Amino acid sequence: MSEIPNNSRRTFMKLAATAGGGLFLGFSWTSSVASAIEVFDDAAAASGNIDFNSYLSISPDDVITILSPNPELGQNIKTSFPMIVAEELDADWTKVKVVQAPLDTNKFERQVTGGSGAVPHSWERLRKAGATARQMMIEAAAKRWNVAASTLATDNGMVVHQASGRKLSYGELANEASKIPVPQDVKLKDVKDFKLIGKEIRNVDNREMITGQPLYGMDFYKEGMLFAMIQRPKAFGLKVKSVDAAAAKAMPGIVDVVTFKNNVAVVGKSTWQVNKARKALKIDYEQEGALESSSDHDRIFKELLNSPEATVRRKDGDVDAAFKKAAKVVKSEYQCPFLSHSPMEPMNFFAHVRPDGVELAGPTQTPEMARGMVAKLLDIAPEKITLDLTRLGGGFGRRLSADYVLEAAELSSMIKAPVKVIWTREDDMTGGTYRPAVRYRFEAALDKKGNMIGYKLRGAGINSGNPTREDNFPSGAVEHLLIESVEHKSPITTGPWRAPITNFLAFAEQAFLDEVAQAAKKDPVQFRLELLDKAKKSPVGAIKYDIDRMKGVIDLAVEKSGWGKNNKVAQGFSVYFSHRSYVAQVADVAMKNGKPVVEKIHAAADCGIVVNLSGAYQQVRGGVIDGFGHAMYSNMTFKDGAPEQSNFNNYRLIRIKEIPEVDVHFVNNGIVPTGLGEPALPPTGGAVANAIYKATGKRLRNQPFFEQPELKNA
Repeated sequence: MSEIPNNSRRTFMKLAATAGGGLFLGFSWTSSVASAIEVFDDAAAASGNIDFNSYLSISPDDVITILSPNPELGQNIKTSFPMIVAEELDADWTKVKVVQAPLDTNKFERQVTGGSGAVPHSWERLRKAGATARQMMIEAAAKRWNVAASTLATDNGMVVHQASGRKLSYGELANEASKIPVPQDVKLKDVKDFKLIGKEIRNVDNREMITGQPLYGMDFYKEGMLFAMIQRPKAFGLKVKSVDAAAAKAMPGIVDVVTFKNNVAVVGKSTWQVNKARKALKIDYEQEGALESSSDHDRIFKELLNSPEATVRRKDGDVDAAFKKAAKVVKSEYQCPFLSHSPMEPMNFFAHVRPDGVELAGPTQTPEMARGMVAKLLDIAPEKITLDLTRLGGGFGRRLSADYVLEAAELSSMIKAPVKVIWTREDDMTGGTYRPAVRYRFEAALDKKGNMIGYKLRGAGINSGNPTREDNFPSGAVEHLLIESVEHKSPITTGPWRAPITNFLAFAEQAFLDEVAQAAKKDPVQFRLELLDKAKKSPVGAIKYDIDRMKGVIDLAVEKSGWGKNNKVAQGFSVYFSHRSYVAQVADVAMKNGKPVVEKIHAAADCGIVVNLSGAYQQVRGGVIDGFGHAMYSNMTFKDGAPEQSNFNNYRLIRIKEIPEVDVHFVNNGIVPTGLGEPALPPTGGAVANAIYKATGKRLRNQPFFEQPELKNA
């Protein structure tokens, strides 16, 4: 197993075990009921042979430990999951420990970080796990004191007999509680009685992160492992023709140079040595696909938008008739570029392919998929592969792909040794996968009263799949609507990027709706509210968003931003639904030295019950800053198939001094939690673009904003 601490079932049981035994509560992540209770002595606990689905332990010294199955990349799941359990358990949070689980598809369900779905999926399961343990503590105390369980209460890790004032800690009751039959029905707390959920709780890994303790994939080390760096083609559309590795092989510390698929791997004893040797490789390439440049993409977009063939994603009413009778038609096109994911931690993974099985370790958002792909690659059963998860130093969708995991596994199988593959920053930025580039064409038909009676959207994407979200607002609010897409297949690799598709679609949709509101001579917020009212009273086709929740965040954003009442700044509005949640934003822009400056962004979010207020604030602020920075500054361009940006010196990211104040508010509606890792990003670009238009009179229809003449000449 991995030598990273706290990352295996055996390590977990060693940490949780104490000399006096204790209660191990195994609860299923695929159901809501605890599945097994047993008491173990030190030897049994340390053996690691007890088979549970997942674990909640209470030791005699009152330490509560939970095994957290989902990958942690900064979305705060490693803190939020145990908070939910501790809330229902009435635990003393200062005595709660959390341990990262390895991949185990027998014990866990949905060991994935993506789609902002971890808390919504596990909310009830976690609550029932905590409530089950709490009820068993109460029954154990009732038996010891010979009183009715109904006369007992719990508080901060103690069972209390209110009539006599007697108290027992959970640790004192752990052994007795282990002999209580597992209750099948437990009562969950009323939301109003929450003591922990909704509070600001520090991330459980803060100390380790600040003090530099091993948490991330880059920290992983196993005695005897080798290091490898891979030279990939310098342009998309090229393949390796020949390799001269003589000079590289002769350099100190180099063990081997291996060519596989379209890669040339240099293997050695240290990253410094393999990086130097890689530069000594002499590789000739030949073309196997189109060597596309950004200028080609401009031409391709024009062809796609005018193509007679398209995939119809949604069609309501008679769109042609609506536009023929329109009093006014508004048309615009919006474009968004390729983007790099640029996580702080570049791709890396460890693999040891042995005759009896495979050991994998590192940062991945999709461990089960990664294991399955390695099993297929090596033609072995998935059960013979272990995968230990480290904390991820950023993912944003890049680590949903498993290419770097496969590289490590295939290389280890070829060199017959444990190896850690490490990408450099340049590898990470030039090796894909990118956010797809997309161009949108919008058309809106207005009647004489300024009502939108027709709506068209065509999304033209480069390796984007479907660049639209055909059932999102304003679908359902317009009688005559057509949404379609066209696609270009490119050698440039693309993949999910934080808030896939909606991260750029929301900017385009929300900026265009402001254009339509202006043409209709209506306030942008009022224009959207009228559409929502129409969707509620007279829906057209399917409505797949919650109208009341969307109106709720609009109202909150308007209130908190002072929409229309602040004469010192120009304000832009945006609202969006993605990943089950709703976020409305208002951007404040002031003119300074003749240039528009974004001073503040107000965000109102409805993600249901907020588990950890501290984490929630940071998720929204981080999403807003991420959305703002990439809309303003970032751009990946290509020349003859080669990326023109390779590091942060020429790939522009937001700087600290450019970050505006972000004011965050949450709708408190008490509903089951919905997603939060991604929904705050999509609305930001639209709010900022609309505010800049209000300040300058110039429409920003293309990203990045700072490169557009409308902003440069403002």
